[in-house]
Amino acid sequence: MHVLAALNAVTHEVWTVKNLTYSTAETVWELWSQLARAHAGLPLTIILDNARYQRCRRVQTVANSCGIELLYLPTYSPNLNLIERFWKFVKKQCLYSKYYPDSESFQQAISTCLEQASSTHKKALESLLTWRFQPFQNGPVIGEQHTASTGPKKKVLSKAA
Repeated sequence: MHVLAALNAVTHEVWTVKNLTYSTAETVWELWSQLARAHAGLPLTIILDNARYQRCRRVQTVANSCGIELLYLPTYSPNLNLIERFWKFVKKQCLYSKYYPDSESFQQAISTCLEQASSTHKKALESLLTWRFQPFQNGPVIGEQHTASTGPKKKVLSKAA
């Protein structure tokens, strides 16, 4: 079972496209169509890793036609990608120390976990899917208060590399 998902960074709502093969530009387009319909009339930015099927010309054309802005994360930076934290949670819920007698039971467990993300698992995901992460060593954590040597406390919104 292959799942392509999008996670709303604020509400933690999850949209998915599931299949038994692999992700292609068509499955990406299917997911983005769901997102475009759900957020009609609103600006939409999708943060992506650098998977090949997400960078192809066809996918970029579809995004432009739907009015979706694509923001690609730096290569090898899963620490900046909230969906990676979500996948870790799903694996912990459905894979670790679990036995499924057949593929259908396994697929159902994954589907149930995904469906319960915004209800049953909401509290656990709120503490896991925060915007607090530190992309660089010896730098301020995004979202934390810090004091500069010459002034009052300031909230760090972003940090340039």
